[in-house]
Amino acid sequence: MGNRVTREDFEWVYTEQPHTQRRKEILAKYPEIKTLMGPDPHLKWIVSGMVFTQLLACYLVKDLSWKWIFFWAYAFGGCINHSLTLAIHDISHNVAFGNKQAKWNRWFAVFANLPIGIPYSASFKKYHIDHHRYLGGDSLDVDIPTDFEGWFFCTPLRKLLWLILQPLFYSLRPLYVNPKAVTRMEILNALVQFSIDLIIYYLWGLKPVIYLIAGTILCLGFHPISGHFIAEHYMFLKGYETYSYYGPLNWLTFNVGYHMEHHDFPSIPGCRLPIVKKIAAEYYDNLPHHQSWIRVLWDFVFDDTLGPYSRVKRLCKLAKES
Repeated sequence: MGNRVTREDFEWVYTEQPHTQRRKEILAKYPEIKTLMGPDPHLKWIVSGMVFTQLLACYLVKDLSWKWIFFWAYAFGGCINHSLTLAIHDISHNVAFGNKQAKWNRWFAVFANLPIGIPYSASFKKYHIDHHRYLGGDSLDVDIPTDFEGWFFCTPLRKLLWLILQPLFYSLRPLYVNPKAVTRMEILNALVQFSIDLIIYYLWGLKPVIYLIAGTILCLGFHPISGHFIAEHYMFLKGYETYSYYGPLNWLTFNVGYHMEHHDFPSIPGCRLPIVKKIAAEYYDNLPHHQSWIRVLWDFVFDDTLGPYSRVKRLCKLAKES
């Protein structure tokens, strides 16, 4: 259990990300896929239902003992909050109201953020664009762990700790790897979020606020749903940097498991990604994919060849802003 992983650096490649070429080939062969692009008319209603469910839960947990606060935060509320972070992921691609209603999408993401307890949506969008544009880009894609993470979290026990601390690394890593100026939308996101937190505290006390924030931290850490963080881009097989998962947890996560399809077509809502796979089956059926996010977490912790260094990295030129 104390053995260090064999990998001592990232997998450096000197080619473009595979999604650009595959997107061109698929669209040339199946131009009807363009009709799948555009807003998901159901997303706003699903997200609204989740937000109001969590507000109702805040009322219901206000008199529970602390052990039950943390139990329900992990078993129920955190699952909704993790799902909401993935709704925010979809909304960051403007699929709630369409590209022509960018402000509506941004503010709806702030609304989806409310049960998460911590301002998140505006900062996520700012960096997520780079994740798609510069996948694996050195000092550009903040989804890539730092050298310290790769070097230190290299035994099963340390990798388990790293998984538990995922929310901390995801929130602090961008400030170190690719710091950007705070935007007006991030300030507004924080003001709205903390105002709602204070209102909940005023109405029902501290326990509902802890229920929301604890659920977010716990379920973005070591939790079955969090297997997607590792499953998406960690190199389980040499030469493959993006993987899909087609199992039942997609029902809770806006089909984030269809990750190869998502990176090929980021403007297609998660609800339509299974259609992409069905239309262009010959491009996806023979690519490696995961069967279980729980198995992904198990293998990541106990396989000595896997760790935070198990990522593809490349040097990317900054794109000119239009």
